[in-house]
Amino acid sequence: MKRQLHLLVIDPQNDFCDLPPDWLPTGDAPALPVAGAHQDMLRVAQLIREGGAGLTQISITLDAHHRYDIAHPTFWRAGDGGAVAPFTQISAQQVRDRLYLPAAADALPRALAYLDALEQAGRYRLMVWPVHCEIGSWGQNIHAAVRAAYNGWEVAKLQVAAKLSKGSNPWTEHYSAVMAEVPDAQDAATQLNRPFLDTLLPAQQIYIGGEAGSHCVKASTEHIADYLQDQQGPQAVARLVLLTDCMSPVTGFETQQRDFLAAMQARGARLATAAQVLPEWLANADA
Repeated sequence: MKRQLHLLVIDPQNDFCDLPPDWLPTGDAPALPVAGAHQDMLRVAQLIREGGAGLTQISITLDAHHRYDIAHPTFWRAGDGGAVAPFTQISAQQVRDRLYLPAAADALPRALAYLDALEQAGRYRLMVWPVHCEIGSWGQNIHAAVRAAYNGWEVAKLQVAAKLSKGSNPWTEHYSAVMAEVPDAQDAATQLNRPFLDTLLPAQQIYIGGEAGSHCVKASTEHIADYLQDQQGPQAVARLVLLTDCMSPVTGFETQQRDFLAAMQARGARLATAAQVLPEWLANADA
């Protein structure tokens, strides 16, 4: 009997991939390249091409940001009015001390409330990233090899690979595919995405890869594991398979990815490479 196998690829987008020069269009370059991501995505694509017949579902998540966003330099100014450089972390106390302030003065109360809520949650401090995955840009597009691979799967299976957009609310960070770091009560798109999560419940195995392992893959997997556990018990976490050679950390956050993988393994998730899971997919194709 065919098993339900679901592949989830987190943010396999150009802006996150360290693409070689011959993959770049004239005038464009990745905004936030993750070292190793291009090879990660080539492995994802190869896995889909070779074993996709054994998959029952593919889901792709997509960062989708505006240029003006609380996690972009456009939102902030230094206390002296100067620009805020990418990769600056900003705390609520620094804003209270006027070391950093929103560029729009009337944004201060809401920004401060956000920073307080973010820090209270204890998962992240606000990071000012380079403008990335801007809606409609080349950088927001999916890595070409991954897109070609799942396009082939869609045609062969006469089925759609689900695409889930996240991050268009400029007032909250949205690392996780299924919930913003601080959900906005007025915006359902930032709240727990139960309809998508429910598509994962029937799967006997959920394979997860994408970028970056230290941030969006981490946050998404944590939320998914919590939901599976809430709905189906702690043993449900064992259905997660983290594709360790199909994800890489943001430089400087290697420990964050390593700790995440160890924590998920301790909860029962399996760590595996693309080569290790391919036989499972092929066997399911013939079931």
